[in-house]
Amino acid sequence: MAQARNPERTVPTRRMDFEESFEDVPRHFTKDGDLVTSHVVAALSSLFPDGEDFFVRSVRHYRDRITEPELKRQVAGFIGQEAVHGREHRVFNDRLAEVGYPTKAYERLTKRTLAIRERLLPASSNLAATAALEHFTATLAELVLSSEEIRDALGHQAVRDLFVWHALEESEHKAVAFDVYRAAGGTERMRVWTMRFFRVVFVVAMVLQVTGSLLLDKATYNPRTLVRSFRNLRHSPVVSPEIWRQLRDYDRPDFHPDDRDTGALIEQWRTELFGPEGSLNDKLAKAGAA
Repeated sequence: MAQARNPERTVPTRRMDFEESFEDVPRHFTKDGDLVTSHVVAALSSLFPDGEDFFVRSVRHYRDRITEPELKRQVAGFIGQEAVHGREHRVFNDRLAEVGYPTKAYERLTKRTLAIRERLLPASSNLAATAALEHFTATLAELVLSSEEIRDALGHQAVRDLFVWHALEESEHKAVAFDVYRAAGGTERMRVWTMRFFRVVFVVAMVLQVTGSLLLDKATYNPRTLVRSFRNLRHSPVVSPEIWRQLRDYDRPDFHPDDRDTGALIEQWRTELFGPEGSLNDKLAKAGAA
């Protein structure tokens, strides 16, 4: 089987505990209490718990077929990181449900949809989906780590901490599912067409979920609030053409996630979050970092 493209990649599993810091997250938690951005972040978070579980199952299915030690080590780290991501976002979603977001309903919908996919499609297709969606998360992760504007827009400190930590670890393991797909003999045709499918489905799903969430929020029915909030979103780096170009880069025949070198960003945020004076050392669970 093929080898990991970067055998030196380290993918540490950090046992985090954000639960206490979520206790005072308000309904509109993003910068200046922005309505639409709060609902976008909540909708995105609602996808993560069962989405991450799906990623783990898709990669774990091929785990026993990987004999190359470095890739086996990276897969173990990938599984550990994704499991913790799912757990911490589920806790965050519990808090969002308490203040009025339909996050738990969206979690159930995500779980059912992925379960149907796994019943109907072969393991190779699910691994291709994981590799494609990991490119989505890696693209958003790079934006979070590199853009102070985006981090600022997340508003509440606990929400920023959650998403910056998540972004760091998505960057650390961004090529693992892709390397497993290649190692398992996945075809280029399936890889590219899976991404083309998800580029459409992801956007449509997010629009529908955010719309449904907004319709349940009384603040949505204040025209001035809604228009101002949509105007803010329109100028956000999240909807910039550069993000779309980065997602479409996946279609290149010679594409690999490591083509975008985020090594400096990873080292910067490892130090800032988990160095000797790291800002998230206090969120490491008692078991510490593996």
